[in-house]
Order: sequence, then structure tokens, then C-alpha cells
Amino acid sequence: MSVVNESRSSFGQLASPSEAFFGIRTLFYACTPNETSYQDLEDVPPIINRASPFFFSLIFLEVIVLILKGKKSRLPRYNDTFSSLAAGLVSQLPLLFGRSIEIAAYVWVYDNFCVFALPWNSPWTWVLTMLGVDLGYYWVHRFAHEINFMWAGHQTHHSSEEYNLTTALRQGLFQRYSSWVFYLPMALFIPPSMFSIHIQLNILYQFWIHTETIGTLGPLEYVLNTPSHHRVHHGVNRYCIDKNYAGVLIIWDRMFGTFEAERKEDEVVYGLTHQLNSWNPVYTQTSQWINIFSRAWNIKGLSNKLYCLVKGPGWEPGKPRLGLIEDIPDAHAPAKKFNKTVEGLLNVYCIVHFFLTLALYETLVKHQKVVAFYQMFPAAAFILWSLLDIGMIYENRMNAEILEVFRCGVFVVFDLVFVSSDFHSLPVVYRALRFGAMFSLVFMIGKMLGKRSLSKKSD
Repeated sequence: MSVVNESRSSFGQLASPSEAFFGIRTLFYACTPNETSYQDLEDVPPIINRASPFFFSLIFLEVIVLILKGKKSRLPRYNDTFSSLAAGLVSQLPLLFGRSIEIAAYVWVYDNFCVFALPWNSPWTWVLTMLGVDLGYYWVHRFAHEINFMWAGHQTHHSSEEYNLTTALRQGLFQRYSSWVFYLPMALFIPPSMFSIHIQLNILYQFWIHTETIGTLGPLEYVLNTPSHHRVHHGVNRYCIDKNYAGVLIIWDRMFGTFEAERKEDEVVYGLTHQLNSWNPVYTQTSQWINIFSRAWNIKGLSNKLYCLVKGPGWEPGKPRLGLIEDIPDAHAPAKKFNKTVEGLLNVYCIVHFFLTLALYETLVKHQKVVAFYQMFPAAAFILWSLLDIGMIYENRMNAEILEVFRCGVFVVFDLVFVSSDFHSLPVVYRALRFGAMFSLVFMIGKMLGKRSLSKKSD
């Protein structure tokens, strides 16, 4: 249990103003050892899962600041925001089925190979863990840019051409399956409970630095990773490539030669060196894997096929491990962005269905321990299907409306056949999904019939 605040009902819930303030502070790593030290791993709260109210509050605040500053061109775009939030949601789906591989592997090493267990309630252990996790993150992050199969898991995070707080939530599905190795040396000394809380705090800190509303922070720029430093990291200008890997402390980049300051005379262009040009949440997660296997299939020589996985994304035969900077397009602002849009009412439709999907996910997380696998799997598949359909609508795909009618129809049929007819006995989220599916079925069919009628008149 926590050293203090043992009576707190649930970390991150808005039970009181003090808890809300505490939750906000975790986004900035502004908490004390006493508040965030736990004896047992089971007592460590899932603070990332409970941070959604704080994320959306700060996103709303960022929008207000941008409007007040007259920077409406920098406001989050609906389609790009959906793409970022959908990527984050997809990245969390595997956690519905079990513990994170990072924690599971760490616990196994700690239980079997721990040399000396540092005291869980010592402030020195807290500080050492904070530094260890942050240093581990630096190398995870650096290798995720320098090794192609790791980049395949990380490129999702870089695929937005915008840079705002929603971009922070654009996370890769596959990254956690390679990052866990880098933290294992800590398991020889650091208790799992201490590692678990700091890996979450480290990730939460990186949320607020994804913004253009904050300039530079004076002397803090020498020590901390700041919005200015991280803007460089997300840039595709040549001077930004492979720079500023820090999580919390920028000192690691200064120590290991990867630091680069933001240049006011060369405005940062965001995204990938070859932009994704898609709102498809599945393609967002898999595009680099497709590229890797395509290159490996076509390249000659077994060793070269292997190098496609383990060398840098820019590597080619006869070139250095990380490729040549001259091969990267010389990007400069202003840059044209991928921006397929939809009509206002259809945009509202997409927003409503995304938040219904998010509510379903949050409900599954809340009841994770009592939901059976045979129930969880189709629910997770439905979440993925819903996000895929919304992405197709934003891309103006010809068959998007047909697939959406099919998705809503499947839900309605499932609901009629398998679910209780007692409306008031159902959870609020399910009631909303039932109403949303039925209304959407009528809306989409009506929209399709309206298009066909207009087409016949034009003929």
C-alpha cells in the first residue's frame, strides 16, 4: 500500500479537489516519494488508464489558448485527432487480455535473479528508479529510431503531421513488445512496484510536452525535456532527424551526443519523412511492417534481408547502418498536409461513434477482472472494427457507408438475439451503444438512398 494516502478511494478518480490536483501533478512528475511508493505490485494504481479526464481537460485548454492567440490554423483537425486517439486506443487493446509484457518480464527477472532488493519505501530508491527508468527510456527510444523492426512499432507515434496534445496519445501497438528488454537490468535491484509506478509517471510526463503553445522554459531547458526539445524530435527537417530522445531529462541527449536545439529560423515540419496519408487505424499501426517485408522480399541476399529488420529505416546496401541524411527529403515549412474531410453532419457522426467506442473500452477496463475471454475478444474486435470504419469515412472511401451499415446491423442483430430485452437492467454505455447503432443504421441507409436518388436525378 502507499506510505501515505492509504485511505484514498482510487488514484486518479475525481473524488475530491485534492485528488484532482494530485492527478494533474502526476502529468508533470510533480509528486513525492511518499505519495507514489507502494509495497506490493498489486497496490500500484493504473494511473495511465485513469488519466483520461486530465488528458481531455488539457487538450480543451490547449484549444482555448490557440484561439486566444489567434492561431486557428494550429487547432487540432478532427480527422487527425481521430487518427491519434484511435492509435492510442488500438495500442491499449492487448492490455484487456492481461498484464503488460514489460511488467510480466520484469517480475519474472526480479523473482528469479534479484541480487539485492532495495527498500521499497526509501526516497533514495524512488530517485534511483526515476533515473533508471528515464535512462532506460532514452535507450529504448533511441533504438526505436535506429533499428527498423523497433521503428515499425514506434513510427505510429510520429505519423501525425500536427503537433498538439492529441499527438501524445498516438501510440504504437507493437512498441511494448521490444521495449521491455531495456529495463530488465533494474530488476536485479529495484522492486516491481517501484518500477511499475515510475514507468507510468515517465510516460505521463511526456504528454504535456506535445504542444506548440509553450515556447522555451529558460534554465529548465538545460535539464528537462521540454516542448521545444520534443518539437525537434518530431520534426522531419534534416536537422531534426534522430535527435532529442529524452523522456523526462534532456541530460541524456546532452551526454550521448543526440541533442539539438530548436531553430527559430527553420520552422519544424512534423510527421514522417514519407508521410502516411491515411486515417486508417490499422494501416497507421502496420505501415512500416508492410514496408519492411516488402523490401526484405525484393532485396537480394539473406544477410541483406536480415539487415532490413535490424539496421536503420534508411539503410540500403552499400550505405551506413542508419542510411545517409542526404537521402531524406529536405523538408521546410510550409508543407502541404494530407487533409481529406467530410461534411459537418457526418463529422458529428464520426465524433459520436468514436466516443461511444471509447466508452465501451473504458467499461471493459473497469470490469476487466469479471469479463470472460469469450466476451472480451468480440468486444475488442468490435472496437477495432468501429475505429476502422470511422477512418474509412474520414478518407471518403466509396464502400465506407456500406461497411458502416453492416457494422451497425451486426450489432443490432447481436443485441436482439443475445442481449436482455430489459432496457433498464443494461449498463448505461450499452444502452447508448444500442440507441447509437439503431439510429446510425437508419441514418446511413437514408444517406445512401439520398445519394442514389440524387444520382438518378443527375442522370
